[in-house]
Amino acid sequence: MAEIQNDEKQPVAARDKQEQAVVDRLVFAALREQTRARRWRIGFMLFFIIYLTVVTIVAFNKSSGGFIVGGEADGEKHTAVVKVSGVIASGEEGGSEIVIAGLESAFEHEDTAVIVLEINSPGGSPVQAAYIYDEILRLRQKHESIPVHAVVVDIAASGGYFVAAAADKIHVNQSSLVGSIGVRMDAFGFVDLMKKIGVERRLLTAGENKGLFDPFLPEQADQKAHLQSMLNEVHAHFIDAVKKGRGDRLVEAEEIFSGLIWSGETALSLGLADAYGTTRSVARELEAEDIVDFTPTTGLLDRIADRIGSSAGRSISGQILGTPGLN
Repeated sequence: MAEIQNDEKQPVAARDKQEQAVVDRLVFAALREQTRARRWRIGFMLFFIIYLTVVTIVAFNKSSGGFIVGGEADGEKHTAVVKVSGVIASGEEGGSEIVIAGLESAFEHEDTAVIVLEINSPGGSPVQAAYIYDEILRLRQKHESIPVHAVVVDIAASGGYFVAAAADKIHVNQSSLVGSIGVRMDAFGFVDLMKKIGVERRLLTAGENKGLFDPFLPEQADQKAHLQSMLNEVHAHFIDAVKKGRGDRLVEAEEIFSGLIWSGETALSLGLADAYGTTRSVARELEAEDIVDFTPTTGLLDRIADRIGSSAGRSISGQILGTPGLN
C-alpha cells in the first residue's frame, strides 16, 4: 500500500518541479527585459547629456564675454580684439597659427577701426613670439590707417611682451606684470646621484657634441659656453625687437633687459608701456565702442589632437634638456 502511495506522489513532484522551472525561466526573462530596458534608458540619458553639453559649449563659444565671436560685425565701425592667451607655443591658444589668423581677419574686415591685442601670457617659444611680432609689423604697414594697441590683462612677460612690443601703444593695469626680457634654458644634472646609487651611464654618439649637455654626464665647459652663446643670440634678437617697437620711449637702463619683471606702474616709468587702460577704455577713446572678437576658435577634438601633437613634439625635441624659451 505504501509503495502505491509513493508511486502516486512521484508524478506530482515532477510536475511541481517542471512548473517551478517554468516560473523561474519567466522570472529570469522578465529580469533580463528589465535590465535591457534600464540599459537603454541609461544609454539614452547619457547620449542626451552629451548632446546637451555640446550644444551648451557651442552656444557659449558664440557668445563669450558679450563679444561677437568670429568677426560677425553689424556694419558699424568696431574695435577688433585678438586675444593672446596662455603659453605662446605651437598648438596652444597663444600659438602663432591662431593669433595670426585672427589678426589677418581683423585687419581685412572693412569695419575695423582699431585692433586690440588682449595679452595675458607668461611667454613661451621665441620663434612663435617672433612670428606674431613680424606679422603685426607687416599688417600694420599694409593697413596704415588701422592702429594696433596692446592691452595687458594680468601678465605680458617674456614672449608675451615680445608680442606687445609690436603694437603702436601698450596699455596696462597698475598691477599688471610686464617685462622679463630674457631667455632661459632648463636642465638637470644627475651625475652625483648616479654615483651614489651605482648606475653607470653608457652613451654612443656619432658627432662629438651629439650628447650636448647630457644630464647624466659631467658638465663640459665648451658645451656650456656654446649654449650660453646661443642664448645670448636669442636674447639679442629679443632686445632688438623691443627697441624697434618701443623706440625712444624706452628709458636708457640696462636693467630693462636683465630678465626682471615689473609692475604696470613701473613699466610706465621705464617706457615699457604707454598708459593705463582696458580693451573697453581703448575702444571708447578711439570712438569705436562696438567690440568684436576675432580670436579664432577650434573644435574640441581639434584642440585635443593639437595638444597631444604639440606635447609629443616638445617632449621628443626637448627630452630632458629643455629648449630655449621666453618664459
